[in-house]
Amino acid sequence: MNSVIHVNDDQFEEVVLKAELPVLVDFWAPWCGPCRMVAPLLDKIASEYSGKIIVAKVNTDENSQWAVNYRVQGIPTMLFISKGQVVKTQVGALSESGLKNLVNDFLAGKN
Repeated sequence: MNSVIHVNDDQFEEVVLKAELPVLVDFWAPWCGPCRMVAPLLDKIASEYSGKIIVAKVNTDENSQWAVNYRVQGIPTMLFISKGQVVKTQVGALSESGLKNLVNDFLAGKN
């Protein structure tokens, strides 16, 4: 069972950009209500899609370098990254079905 990986600025390139699997990166902060709402859904995605996708979380309060690089202006912001390239961006919280639809489209190459 895979779980969500917490990534800091120093690990981002290795864990996210050089990953063999597609990566869903969640830029979040502990004080963000919608971020807390999405967190259990991301845990579920990480578990259900184990071996197909990596779910990584970046706390923007502690690690802002990559949030600045990707011009993250609101949180939660989820980036869908494949082979080091952002293929889709989602700003704001989603329902479980909405998030699963995005993940399924991402994995199917529908961007």
